[in-house]
Amino acid sequence: MIGSRAYGLDDDASDTDRRGIYLPPADRHWSLAGVPAQLEDDTTRDTYWELQKFLVLALKANPNLLECLSTPLVEHATPLAQELRAMQDAFVSRLIYQTYNGYVLSQFKKLEQDLRTKGAIKQKHAMHLIRLLLAGATALREGVIPVRVTEHRERLLAIKRGEVPWDDVNTWRLELHQAFDAAFAATRLPERPDYDRVDAFLLRARRSMV
Repeated sequence: MIGSRAYGLDDDASDTDRRGIYLPPADRHWSLAGVPAQLEDDTTRDTYWELQKFLVLALKANPNLLECLSTPLVEHATPLAQELRAMQDAFVSRLIYQTYNGYVLSQFKKLEQDLRTKGAIKQKHAMHLIRLLLAGATALREGVIPVRVTEHRERLLAIKRGEVPWDDVNTWRLELHQAFDAAFAATRLPERPDYDRVDAFLLRARRSMV
């Protein structure tokens, strides 16, 4: 599970957001029919990725995929999935600065535009953007992707409820960008993820389905 329940930001109305991976039999993967790269359930909003697509996106430091590797809420994991979660350090690199920080910058510009044109913003989205900055800076400093943010729970939920003025939200955001810059300047993370290690894992997984 990811989303509010994994972050420690859930309430009685929170959805349960499930994400996962699947590994097709070799014959199906090799056939003309092929396999879908992604499966989605429109009713539950659950999403599952074929293993290779998951790995490619995680190597690009996609926040949603990295959270899947680190979430404390796991309902089912095969031995291969457990091995994958145990090697999450292979995916953590300085690319996090680009994906996390860059995404938040672009989204805050959209929020500012909404505020000017509509007089309001999506408070829940603003909360999660702040959470991403907190997580990304921690990842650069410590080399792990933090999912639970319970130490910031009340302050983040106050943003979600619309109790924090926009100027205060933006001030916190700017402070976190500075912390992100400082973490990036001091990080010991590699420039790129460990492609060879991840590729070797994918080959082992493919062979296990022959």
